[in-house]
Amino acid sequence: MFTLSCDRAYLYAHPERELSADEQTRYNAVIAERSRGVPAQYITGHQEFWGMDLIATPAVLIPRPETEHVIETMLELSDIKSAGAQELPSHPPTLRIADVGTGSGCIALALAKEFPQAEIDATDISPAALEVARINAVRHQLEARIGFLETDLLTGFANSSFDFIVSNPPYVGESEEETVQLEVRKFEPRSAVFAGDKGTEVIARLIPQAYAALKPGGWLVMEISGTISEEVKRLLAGWKEVRTVNDLQGIPRVVAARKPPRSVVEM
Repeated sequence: MFTLSCDRAYLYAHPERELSADEQTRYNAVIAERSRGVPAQYITGHQEFWGMDLIATPAVLIPRPETEHVIETMLELSDIKSAGAQELPSHPPTLRIADVGTGSGCIALALAKEFPQAEIDATDISPAALEVARINAVRHQLEARIGFLETDLLTGFANSSFDFIVSNPPYVGESEEETVQLEVRKFEPRSAVFAGDKGTEVIARLIPQAYAALKPGGWLVMEISGTISEEVKRLLAGWKEVRTVNDLQGIPRVVAARKPPRSVVEM
C-alpha cells in the first residue's frame, strides 16, 4: 500500500497487479529498513490514533492504542466534574486543558475533537516535536483550537490555570532498557521514553507543577506503566480520589488524581 500509494481495497481488487522495476526497488528498500528495526510508522510516516491519521516522524513518540485510555479516562472524569460543579460555583463553562509533552499532538487533537468548546495548551520541550504536532493540527483543521508552547513541562503557566492536565510522560527506567523493544530503544526519541533510573524522574517533577497549575477540584491524568504505579501513587500523596485504570491486558496504564476543591484547600 505504501509503495503503490493505494488503499487495501485496491490491492484486493487487483490481484494481477505487478510491481514495476522502480516500485520493486522502493519496496525492497522499505523491507530493508523494517528488517533493521525501523518502526513501520517511521517508514510510512503515518499512525492512526483515536480515528485520526497522524504524521509520525522520528522526532516524536509513535502514538499507541494504550494511550487512548487517557482520552477515555478524560471523558469519564469530565462527566464527574460536571456532576460536581456545585462545588465550584465560579467554574466557567469552557474547560481549559493542558497536554504536557504533546509529542505528535495525538492527545491534544483527540481532546479537541471530544471537547469542542475546550481551550487546549500543548507543551513540549522539543521544537521538532512541536512542529509535527502543529502539522497534525493543521491536517485535522484543529490548529485554531490548540496553543503550542515550547517549554519544560508546565513552566510559564500561572497557578490555578487548568481544569485538566493530561500527559503521556516518559516513564521507562533506564535500568529497564534491555527489556524494551529494539524498535523503541533504538529509534524512538530517548527523552520521550526514558526518565531516570526508575522511570519516575519526570513524573516526580510534573506532579507538583500540575498541583500548582490546576484549579481547585481539577484533575491530573497521566499514562504510566505497571512497574511504577505504586511509586506514582506515593508521589500523589495529598491529592484526592487517586485512581488507576488498567489497559486491556490488566496492566495499570493511567493514573488520575484530583486536586482538593477550594473548600478543602482553605481548611
